[in-house]
Amino acid sequence: MSSARPRHKNKTLATLLALLLGGTGAHRFFLRGMGDKWGLLHLASVPATALVMALAPQADIFFRVLPLTLSYLAAFLETLVVGLMADEKFDARFNAGSGGRTNSRWPLAIILVVTMFVGTTTLIATISRLFDLIYTGGAYG
Repeated sequence: MSSARPRHKNKTLATLLALLLGGTGAHRFFLRGMGDKWGLLHLASVPATALVMALAPQADIFFRVLPLTLSYLAAFLETLVVGLMADEKFDARFNAGSGGRTNSRWPLAIILVVTMFVGTTTLIATISRLFDLIYTGGAYG
């Protein structure tokens, strides 16, 4: 009886999923399957955001979307970790037994540059808004 080989996972696609849909855990489900606990935690940020919006509609929008924002900030970090991982290490961790080899090319570099731009901008904006709300009550916007 022959066992089926696991499907080869594309590093560039995993990195793109982490950038675009990381807040919902799509990259974790792609790499580790639907039972991944951290992926489920990312996914839980969506109903958590909806719950905060329903229970505190008068709250500042920053607080209402904070669970999803934090999930995306973590996903941006995961994007960099996966994207910057050596191809051999990626294959050993996620493609063991698939028979394929990862060969990253220039689109991965573009995804990583975009991630740095979007991730750092989001982080700086989040910190700035948090300090504005805490120390001035939102006087600056």
